[in-house]
Amino acid sequence: MVSAAKTSSRQPRPRLSDAIGYRRPRLSDISGSAIGAGFLAVLVSYAGPLLIYLSAAEAMGIGKEAFSSWVFAISVAAGLSSIGLSLWFRVPIAMAWSAPGTVLLIALGTSLSPAEMVGAYIAVAAVLVLIGVSGVFERLVQFLPPSVTNGMMAGILFGFGLKAAGGLASDPAAIGLLIAVFAMSAVIFPRYAMLVLLASALLISAVFYDASVGTVSLAFASPEVTGATFSTGAMLSLALPLLITTLSGQYLPGMAILRASGFSVSANPILIVGGLVSVAGAFLGGITTALASITAAFCAGPDSHEDPDRRYVAGVACGVFFCLGGLFAGSIVEILILLPSALIALLAGLALLQPILKFTSAMLASDDVQAGLLTFIFTASGVSLFGIGAAFWGVVVGIAVHFLTKAVTALKNGTKT
Repeated sequence: MVSAAKTSSRQPRPRLSDAIGYRRPRLSDISGSAIGAGFLAVLVSYAGPLLIYLSAAEAMGIGKEAFSSWVFAISVAAGLSSIGLSLWFRVPIAMAWSAPGTVLLIALGTSLSPAEMVGAYIAVAAVLVLIGVSGVFERLVQFLPPSVTNGMMAGILFGFGLKAAGGLASDPAAIGLLIAVFAMSAVIFPRYAMLVLLASALLISAVFYDASVGTVSLAFASPEVTGATFSTGAMLSLALPLLITTLSGQYLPGMAILRASGFSVSANPILIVGGLVSVAGAFLGGITTALASITAAFCAGPDSHEDPDRRYVAGVACGVFFCLGGLFAGSIVEILILLPSALIALLAGLALLQPILKFTSAMLASDDVQAGLLTFIFTASGVSLFGIGAAFWGVVVGIAVHFLTKAVTALKNGTKT
């Protein structure tokens, strides 16, 4: 009797999955709207941010095969992390590559070797993992003055956005037509504007430039492994600005979108997983994987599914389509390289209009607008000193002005008192 009583009163052993919030997915959660939202998120990523990545590859003199490896790395890293995180937490977590970070590559051009880029990517990924493990994400973001981070982001994107108009002199008809298409589609169906623009650009390329669109065939990716070199110049010119842009331009707004949609998942596991897959992708040339701030709304919003508990399927679908895109990265690259450089620059610049507006508005609305403007000016200038790029110097100037202004203001108020 005693042993029976003891047995009946024994509590079940707590499971690790219960402690960390794992909930088993169900087949009944799958819906066409969620799968469509995930597919659309991937299409928008390939129609916009990937064109910026292609511009970076051209600026750095990267060939077709190497760029195919880049696309494979960022697609598979984003896909696997999206699938894993969305299934584990049953939250629509859409991962992607750092779009603002790719603009940094354009500004750096050929100043860094591929091995130095890999070293910078690995360093950023390691720091992201440490931030996730330590749980200091919120405090770290709060430490950086918002005016400075917004000024740096606006400066990076604006400096590249100026190049969007460069093709007007060489082919005003094609550029003017694409701008008209973008203006109309942005009003009629804003969520699909970049898809319409990409389709129009391919059509114009076939008509105006005799691009052989019909010759594109199924082609697998061709991954190429690159060794890592850690240099001071790469750490300051690429790694540090990339870390700041990834935290402030990807994770911070991405987490805001998730929380605004009613999902309270912690940023820590997302940072850890994003950092780990970024290390693997770095050796294939892939830039840092992060929470997707641009496409997150497709998966987390009510258009994905009216029931928030079933929207995680959109994050899983997004990951699956990213993996398929990575597998056929050769075909994706073949399609993109059909576009003339002038059209690529225009499409990439137009894809950045909303982010430029967002960060510029936030910078100008800040109480510390002077520091933000100076950060913006130095970053957008493209100035390089001691072999270190403009983004680093913009942050240095902005932070110095921010704290100097605070010190002088405090001294002034103390004197008056």
